[in-house]
Amino acid sequence: MSLTGKHVAILGVGRSGRAAAALALREGAKVSAWDRAGLEAFAGMAEGVEIHPNATEADGRECVSDLLVVSPGIDSYGSYVAAFSRQSGEVIGEVELAARYYQGRIIAITGTNGKTTTTELIERILAHAALGGTACGNYGVPFAEVVLQSSQPAVVSLELSSFQLETIRSLHPVVSIWLNFAPDHMDRYSTVDDYRKAKLRIFRNQTATDTAVVRSGEVLPELAAKRVTFSTTDPVADWFSDGHVIRHRGETWLEMQRDTSLRGLHNAENAMAAFAACQVLGISPQLMREALHGYSPPPHRCELIRTLDGVEYLNDSKATNLHALESALRSQTRPVVLIAGGKDKRLDYASVLPLLSEKSLAVVTFGEISRPLAALFSTVVPCESVSALADAVATARSLAPSGSTVLLSPGTSSFDQFTGYEQRGNVFRDLVHQLR
Repeated sequence: MSLTGKHVAILGVGRSGRAAAALALREGAKVSAWDRAGLEAFAGMAEGVEIHPNATEADGRECVSDLLVVSPGIDSYGSYVAAFSRQSGEVIGEVELAARYYQGRIIAITGTNGKTTTTELIERILAHAALGGTACGNYGVPFAEVVLQSSQPAVVSLELSSFQLETIRSLHPVVSIWLNFAPDHMDRYSTVDDYRKAKLRIFRNQTATDTAVVRSGEVLPELAAKRVTFSTTDPVADWFSDGHVIRHRGETWLEMQRDTSLRGLHNAENAMAAFAACQVLGISPQLMREALHGYSPPPHRCELIRTLDGVEYLNDSKATNLHALESALRSQTRPVVLIAGGKDKRLDYASVLPLLSEKSLAVVTFGEISRPLAALFSTVVPCESVSALADAVATARSLAPSGSTVLLSPGTSSFDQFTGYEQRGNVFRDLVHQLR
């Protein structure tokens, strides 16, 4: 794909947009960058890019480009993108642009939950096997930044969100991983099926020579790639774990408590998916075990903050949807005081009620969805509604007896009060450390 002399318009000037602009410049394009934000948002943009702050839909309708590269944070089906695409030759995302100039192999990871841990595990294994393995895409660095390196890694561990998958065209993973699926992002998609269709695009360019690693029991269309399964409930899957030992077709590959810091069924699934993907590349079990030695999961994923007066405080701020909340509750062995809430994503929380009844002593809700969530949850467990996270932590402490766990697992996104789940989790961590 030659961009020499062509006009590439970049819509959205976050880190991925800046990387896409730099890559397009390197490939000889005339590059313009557009964003609704003011001039300050364009800091760090590559020299030579024509910038357009405070860009409107009217500006978009006047913009003529050979290629429009859309940020994943902008709804690719919305009116803003529609305006810019009217006079554009092709519309793609930064990940797709980078894939067209990447010379190595791609392991692509998607799923509603567990993507980041799996991406990290694969990166660690590939690096230990001297295959590069840079984590990029929805986690790590933008894929275009990897492609801009003077020496590209032989393999990348590419996490893909549904937003990024919406705009792929030719991206071709040698291994695609489907971890799980549950309703999410219903503030962006009209139906659950629309969200699912976006996720399924991870398989669209695979052939019979490629591999699809999927959780056993997931209902998927017929795939061109060879299917490899993993499970914590189906012993006949290609990979199986009881949460302690990982086996491949009956052979023990990993003892989680001895060989790693990974705990729980959800992390067993992540590790199996990573092992299955890396086995396709010919990496030995011994190298994989060595790579995972000493590994700890990323923060904000059932992260133990401290134990105070016999109460454990767990930070699961990464739980931005119902499936993640349910997984966190299911993995608990102590009585739980749950802290949940945040942005109203129009999800149906009724499915959580049986687990709440089984696992929770009480619930404290906060944020934009606090009151409706409390009204629903109070049908099965004592519930208090507060406005802010600081109030939620103080209230949860008063409700949690010795031997219990205070679990921040919001079940929705944080954008009503925070810049992201990381900030929410960091604030929770600080509040817990301040308890006396």
